[in-house]
Amino acid sequence: MAFKNSMPRVLRGVLFLSVMLAALATPSLAQSVDYERIDLRAKQLVQRDDMMGLAIGVVENGEIRFTKGYGRTHIGGTPVNENTVFRWASLSKGLAGTIIGQLADKGELALTDTVGSFETSLRLPGSGQNRATLIDVLSHRLGVVSNAYDGRLEDGRTPTSIRRALSGLKNVCALGACHTYQNVAFDVASEIVADVTEVSYAATAKKLVFDPLGMTTASMTRKDLTASGNYAQPYRKRRRDPSIRRTDLNDSYYRVPAAGGVNSSIKDLAKYMQAQMGLFPDVLPEPVLAELQTPRIGTIRELRGMKRRYPGRMTSSKYGLGWRIYDYAGHRVIGHRGAVRGYRALILFDPEKDTGVVALWNSNASKPVGIQFEVMDMVYGLPRKDWLSLDPPPTPAGSAPTAQ
Repeated sequence: MAFKNSMPRVLRGVLFLSVMLAALATPSLAQSVDYERIDLRAKQLVQRDDMMGLAIGVVENGEIRFTKGYGRTHIGGTPVNENTVFRWASLSKGLAGTIIGQLADKGELALTDTVGSFETSLRLPGSGQNRATLIDVLSHRLGVVSNAYDGRLEDGRTPTSIRRALSGLKNVCALGACHTYQNVAFDVASEIVADVTEVSYAATAKKLVFDPLGMTTASMTRKDLTASGNYAQPYRKRRRDPSIRRTDLNDSYYRVPAAGGVNSSIKDLAKYMQAQMGLFPDVLPEPVLAELQTPRIGTIRELRGMKRRYPGRMTSSKYGLGWRIYDYAGHRVIGHRGAVRGYRALILFDPEKDTGVVALWNSNASKPVGIQFEVMDMVYGLPRKDWLSLDPPPTPAGSAPTAQ
């Protein structure tokens, strides 16, 4: 039994459990994703000298159809599996939007509330914190230079001191007029949540999202990551290094949890994606998802980069509340990517088809980003392309193939 694309997501979510039970007694839903090919491509990926471990998950027609690990947690370590914990990096921003959206839905705050109406450390040029709304924060429309003072955060300065120092910057555009991606400023969301709920941001995330969705591996601290007993250690490869090397497990972005502090396994990230598709309306009601996934500002720089690296697919790129919204070959898709030292992550899904892909890996390699496009091309029946750049170069016309 398939969900109809025209059916409101809230109704699809209500029917989700009954459909899953019915699927046990009926033929499986039509499958457009080639899981054997995904498996083959992932195995090829982890053979590269800039890769250590990788985990991939696919939700198709609302069901988690594929979760698998590749490579190892560290050199000499155990094989990665569906329960191995990685860092989400900036995928954490979607969770911040989710939590604030939930609180707004409960009437505990409003998305149009200003930052200045809460107890926070954010200070913007010209006292902009008294005009900037939660929508401005979550869509990166604060008007200060992109990634403002990330370097200070990485050097050990406290987020609260950095947020106060933002008042000394000059605006690059009027408040709300342009998209300038933030980490330290964005994390004022964690202060707002703590102010409203009177408990920590991590405790609220656990109560509102992790526990209701059964995300048993999800957490928000370095200690939680390493205590899991099955976690991927961070690696990176420099251009001139002959091999990949372990790097420091850095605390910097754990100190801005709304921007980059979440950990989980691929299995739990897939559950989270299902909720963002509207399949758990008791956790994420339709009005919350509508707010999160409504475009608020264009992201010109992102669109230019995507068009250059992945031509013929992305024709529009905008930002909602912690989420990117794209036009992918005529289809509306929602997603985000993330990177902190030694880890990368991605999520991309079509909320109408209840289908998407997530991936986590413990290195600074960029090639795995292409897996999302290879999966979505399968979903839409588009011509196969080597978005992962794994295929051997074509043999020039008239040349004999190289002997094996």
